[in-house]
Amino acid sequence: MNFKEANIQFGDRRLVGQDRVRNQIEQILSSGRIGHAYLLSGPAGSGKTAFALAFAEAVNGVNHLTNLKDLTRSKKTSWYTHPDIHVFIPMHSKATASELNSRIALLAGDPYEVVDFSLRPEVGEADSSKNLQAFYSIAYYHEEIRPKTVYKPNEGIRTIIVITGIETMRKESANAFLKLLEEPAGDLLFILTATKTDQLLPTIVSRCQNLQLQPLGNSEIAESLMKYDGMTREDAMLMSRLAGGNYSQARYFDPEALQLQREELIQFLRNCYTQNPVYISEMIQKWSRQLSRENQIALCNNLELFLRDVMIYKASAEPALLINMDQHKLIEKFITGIPDANIPAMIEHLQHLKELLYQNVQMKYIFTVLSFRYYYLMRGAKPPIPENKIWQHMPALAEI
Repeated sequence: MNFKEANIQFGDRRLVGQDRVRNQIEQILSSGRIGHAYLLSGPAGSGKTAFALAFAEAVNGVNHLTNLKDLTRSKKTSWYTHPDIHVFIPMHSKATASELNSRIALLAGDPYEVVDFSLRPEVGEADSSKNLQAFYSIAYYHEEIRPKTVYKPNEGIRTIIVITGIETMRKESANAFLKLLEEPAGDLLFILTATKTDQLLPTIVSRCQNLQLQPLGNSEIAESLMKYDGMTREDAMLMSRLAGGNYSQARYFDPEALQLQREELIQFLRNCYTQNPVYISEMIQKWSRQLSRENQIALCNNLELFLRDVMIYKASAEPALLINMDQHKLIEKFITGIPDANIPAMIEHLQHLKELLYQNVQMKYIFTVLSFRYYYLMRGAKPPIPENKIWQHMPALAEI
């Protein structure tokens, strides 16, 4: 009996969306021909880690994230307690073993938990320094990952190594891992995840079967927020629109805080236009101090959606098309007050800003530069400092 014959739906107890990848994994499991390496790729918050964990459980017969019915082979309650499933996440250089274990334990409670050191620095005994870069050092590879690959299966049919964020492997770690990937043991299975496959060695990608996840739809996110996170329909719909396809991030949005934040963003735009340095500096310092990295990204999404509403309303004058429908009067005043604003360029700047935040550039620097450039863009003018020399807005940064 296989998945199809047993009428089993992969990940039916927790996974969100991604029907195409679910079908692919069901076909793999039904065929009985499981390869030695799979790469789950896709944007942040699309469910790569959750799918990797559910895949590992299904291979070794753990009845948890998927209702395996008669195909259950293990008495273990989840991947977390199974001796043949080993999960790794990128670490920063100051992380302790206890801190790492506390993050893995969070995933055991919910596979969509944000456990990245760069996005969520406060878990367990986290270092007080925020947003430290996490990666796979050669020491981490040799001391923690490599030893697990020589284990023989104890209860399952495979020894499974789940490595999330594989693109953060340092060059020497990636080269060492590649040698292992080229000559795998017959009972060893690698399940890897990556947000940016272009940062991976092409030889690693070529030795894996790639399962590509897509950004989640607003309706999928909203339904999951109501079903698994207890949000009201109204809040879930708003949060899903702000999430940008990222379910994991949407779960941490505070609806009331986001409403207040929207008012702050409108004031930020007004003060960018008048170039009020005191207000701008105080607001940026507040956001930098109070917001975690995922909430800084959410703030950018919130501002981007407001600007998109401005662009849509300017073209249609139709409030029903707006995400911020309750703000259509304010949006109308925005358009009337600054009719020459280059909204597409403002949105493009925000998108670049989010990339910098993911690269751990401090918010206080890039939002200050953004305010300078918005001063010109809201007047329909081209900023005098070119984009390839954007640091010239803050000359001190040239020495960093």
